[in-house]
Amino acid sequence: MEINALALGGIAIMAVSLALIPLGLPGLWIMLGILGIGAWQGAVSIALFLGLLALVVLAELAEWVALDRLGRKYGGTQRTFWGAIAGGIVGAMVGTPVPVVGSLLGVFAGTMIGASIATWTLVKDSEVALRAGWGALLGRSAAIALKTTAGLVLLVVGGASLLF
Repeated sequence: MEINALALGGIAIMAVSLALIPLGLPGLWIMLGILGIGAWQGAVSIALFLGLLALVVLAELAEWVALDRLGRKYGGTQRTFWGAIAGGIVGAMVGTPVPVVGSLLGVFAGTMIGASIATWTLVKDSEVALRAGWGALLGRSAAIALKTTAGLVLLVVGGASLLF
């Protein structure tokens, strides 16, 4: 069987997209887009594509739930959640100039700092704010692990479907 150069290109893009996931960038959606093109071309079955779409949606929802629940478990509020989201985005941008790990460290630091500041503006207690920030950081860590695992499934299962 001949291996298609477009399939290999799609798999290469999916592999690069996997590295985007921990940075808070839409790596899962890029991977799913590649598989959507494969489904449109008939290389990926519609049933498989829909199953992987469901996995991506569940992984995205799990990220939001993990951030919210762990932030609240450690004393945070809804404001903690939104501070963690905003802080993670800002942290990723600030860390970008540092090669390889800068954006990832920025996401982690930004999540904790953003959640802590957002909580402090509401409760005016630095101990509670730091604890809530820690919870948000744990939530972000769990979400990154879960979404990266989902990305690996997309890469292996979807990539195999593109090739064979």
